[in-house]
Amino acid sequence: MRAPFPAFEAHPDVWLIVGGLVASYAIAIVRLGPLHAPKGDQIVSRLQLICFGAGAAAMLVASDWPIHELGERYLYSIHMVQHLTYSMVCAPLLLLGTPTWLARLILDRLHLMGVMRRLARFFPATLIFNLVLVLMHVPATVSLGLRNGLIHFGLHTIVLLSALIVWMPVISPLPEVPRLTPPLRMMYLFLQGVLPTLPAAFLSYGAHPLYTDYEHFGRLWGISALSDQNVAGIIMKTGAGVVSWIVITIVFFRWNAAEESTSRPVPRKVARDLDRDLLGLHHS
Repeated sequence: MRAPFPAFEAHPDVWLIVGGLVASYAIAIVRLGPLHAPKGDQIVSRLQLICFGAGAAAMLVASDWPIHELGERYLYSIHMVQHLTYSMVCAPLLLLGTPTWLARLILDRLHLMGVMRRLARFFPATLIFNLVLVLMHVPATVSLGLRNGLIHFGLHTIVLLSALIVWMPVISPLPEVPRLTPPLRMMYLFLQGVLPTLPAAFLSYGAHPLYTDYEHFGRLWGISALSDQNVAGIIMKTGAGVVSWIVITIVFFRWNAAEESTSRPVPRKVARDLDRDLLGLHHS
């Protein structure tokens, strides 16, 4: 049965959550920043403000009309877009937008610094993220989320939290939770782009719909449940891979630039000044 495009539906719960996140960030910057930011350091940079705002905006778009209605009542492929937005867009942008002092304050106040140190490593983070990825797309889990709003919210929260963990080894703002070295970072990102292709294959090449709930929904634009599932698998496979390769490219060129800057010859004048200083130190 063909279904019409979903009419506008307000989601005050989404507005409250995203608005509360942005308000909490603003209050922390204004009230807590002067107390906790190192003296002489910038409380927050313009780039951090832009990244955090973009992450919050992406969360709003992925959770509000029409994405919410399309993903929860019509198309599983849009549901997949939601999850990828939380994990591959919102999580890294929110991390990039969080100053070091604020990330430290949050983890210390919640007594989670030690936990984050243990989890945000190559193998634990990879295991957690991909285990959550698989569990989120088990038919029973999807069905529970569609039928219970609280469980639905909890599942999306788990997706976002696992994504924050998996991005920490790449863009951690904390020296206490160090980033991987560039070569390991690239290998790590490569894995995060490749591993989702395994569960995605079951969706892309499946001969029968796995999600019975979506079979009973109205068919938007005449897309069958099986075609919708196949598209969802392609989105899972390509979405994670594209983001991973973009970040791998950035890491590679930044690493290459850093290596070149350290291997440049010392200018002649600087070398003469250094020799004079060392000679004076030797005679003193």
